[in-house]
Amino acid sequence: MGRAFEFRKARKMKRWSAMSKAFTRIGKDIVMAVKEGGPDPDSNSRLRAVIQNAKSINMPKDNVERAIKRASDKNQGDYKEVIFEGYAQHGIAVLVETATDNNTRTVANVRACFNKTDSSFGTSGSVVFMFDHTCNFKVKAEGLDLEELELELIDEGVEEIFEDTDENADGETETSVVIYAPFESFGNIQAYLESNNIEILSSGFERIPQVTKKLNEEEMADVEKLLEKLEDDDDVQNVYHTMEES
Repeated sequence: MGRAFEFRKARKMKRWSAMSKAFTRIGKDIVMAVKEGGPDPDSNSRLRAVIQNAKSINMPKDNVERAIKRASDKNQGDYKEVIFEGYAQHGIAVLVETATDNNTRTVANVRACFNKTDSSFGTSGSVVFMFDHTCNFKVKAEGLDLEELELELIDEGVEEIFEDTDENADGETETSVVIYAPFESFGNIQAYLESNNIEILSSGFERIPQVTKKLNEEEMADVEKLLEKLEDDDDVQNVYHTMEES
């Protein structure tokens, strides 16, 4: 298996934020999608993808509809996607994706997280080159031939396709297929899956470190202090790093 498979496995094993934080993140994604392409998911591919992601974390349909309605209100402020970069202790590169309606507040909060954990808040471009910007899709495995699907999508830049298993709310194991490709391939792959009636369970973007660094337990704890502070911030959507996760 390749880097995307190992990255995903490590992320699944990691502690995830509370469901309320996941709902908050989806809510911001809905606002940005509606502001960009309108409230109709049939004509707004980005909004379709966000709604699929909302379903994948069992976000109630009423919550999604209310978020779309709020986002359509002219008085609803917009969120901007802003990236911050820096280094945690022990030379670990950290990339922080935020969605903010107040950049001054977000800069101050993220900088404080770095300062309070003896980490270094970096300048734009200082670590982003260490990560590959990828898109991913999780689709229903039923009736799919992985080799055939990979051949069909290879011209769209697909780099990895593999089976994944998750436990559903009833405690049953479900198998899905996960697709990884470069960031810019998202639209073409989404169009292919939809036109071929392949059910998309969720989709998104991730930044996979090109090289990771192994630390001992004490050093990992130092880095985790920064990661936890960042993940607790309401403006932070995702945190990526180059620490090897076991």
